[in-house]
Amino acid sequence: MWQSVITGTGSYIPTEIKTNQDFTAHSFYTEDNAPITVCPKVIVEKFQKITGIAERRYVAAHLTTSDIATIAAEQAIRDSGIDPETLDMLIVAHNFGNVVEGTVQSDAVPSLASRVKHNLKIKSPNCVAYDILFGCPGWVQGVIQADAFFKAGMAKKALVIGAETLSRVIDRYDRDSMIFSDGAGASVVEYKEVPENGSGILASSALSHSLDEAYFINMSKTYLPNGDPRVRYIKMKGRKVYEYAIKLVPEAMKNCLDKCGVDIKDLKKVFIHQANEKMDEGMIQALYKLYGTREIPEDIMPMSIHYLGNSSVATVPTLYDIVRRGKDAKHELHPGDVILFASVGAGMNINAICYRV
Repeated sequence: MWQSVITGTGSYIPTEIKTNQDFTAHSFYTEDNAPITVCPKVIVEKFQKITGIAERRYVAAHLTTSDIATIAAEQAIRDSGIDPETLDMLIVAHNFGNVVEGTVQSDAVPSLASRVKHNLKIKSPNCVAYDILFGCPGWVQGVIQADAFFKAGMAKKALVIGAETLSRVIDRYDRDSMIFSDGAGASVVEYKEVPENGSGILASSALSHSLDEAYFINMSKTYLPNGDPRVRYIKMKGRKVYEYAIKLVPEAMKNCLDKCGVDIKDLKKVFIHQANEKMDEGMIQALYKLYGTREIPEDIMPMSIHYLGNSSVATVPTLYDIVRRGKDAKHELHPGDVILFASVGAGMNINAICYRV
């Protein structure tokens, strides 16, 4: 049988560490531009209690999204052992293109995929390079697309990258700015003949809700009174995103498992988008509740949000690379393990992949 197999992974963890303490000197305002009179230290303490985030990573000033995407890609290529000239597809998931330090203007021409291909010095014109804009689930969606192309007979080898520099599109006067971070994760995915119960993608699910939900995450002006309205930053309706995710992401994950007939008891790990610790825990609890159980394996959900924050499209591939390489003391993977990748984000979009290691 033929299946889509992840044969190599890589990631880039930025070097600049920004702790919660760094935000205690900030002045925060509401959406209506009113000053928040609560002490910033109290705001930060409450933030950590809810999100689990203690620190996050920002890229150095000289790096852009396509730069860190390239670094992660180089690692994945080395790990897989492939010749990059044999790639049929190079997919980069992001949301804001390249944003140069000191600006908030996005630059996505040429596409980041084309820039990464250029950086990797791939000569083959048969390596088709393109970007995905799918919110935080972008990397997962890129893998789903690669799998679909493979099954259609249009490709056999793809490099899928998720990269973001959210630190350059945040409004420092908005409390939600503390959530976001930077990073990049990459995977080489190949269509390979495998034995029965061999490694590969078993099923996938994807959904888009864009009526009432389309602008839960959007770009808007600063919360600072008299700030320049022409400059726009990432904004999020946190409560609505939370309610949406808790209700619908578990259903999508169950749908994915049901498609391939995997029993919830056989699931070893869930690599879920690192958005908010309480939200992620709530989604896992809701998933198991859909199967009529409240008994959740203690080691089911690796987490990196405590020290890496929310790097959007990079959270899932980065977390998978960390665990796959044995860099997480609490989690490890073994051949034959059945795992889930799942994400939710702007659009609003949801997706999931059931995968056998």
